[in-house]
Amino acid sequence: MTKIDIIQNVYEKLGFSKKDSADVVESVFELIKEKLAHGEKVKISGFGNFVVKEKRSRRGRNPQTGEEISITARRVLTFKSSQVLRKALN
Repeated sequence: MTKIDIIQNVYEKLGFSKKDSADVVESVFELIKEKLAHGEKVKISGFGNFVVKEKRSRRGRNPQTGEEISITARRVLTFKSSQVLRKALN
């Protein structure tokens, strides 16, 4: 499913114009991005949690050459599905 599919479903189910549907979907995604960028947890009941985690720097190895390299610290996005979503999938 793509963003265009989501916009189309909002258009069909809620009866908004396509432009309004696109604006609503874009606004929701933008709000989620902003909150995650500030390190906040985003919890959508019945769906799951989006959490930004800090990974510290560490040593790694280049698999082609075997050379040891330094992997820099970074932030990663994780998603954990809710029990409701897991039940629906199984």
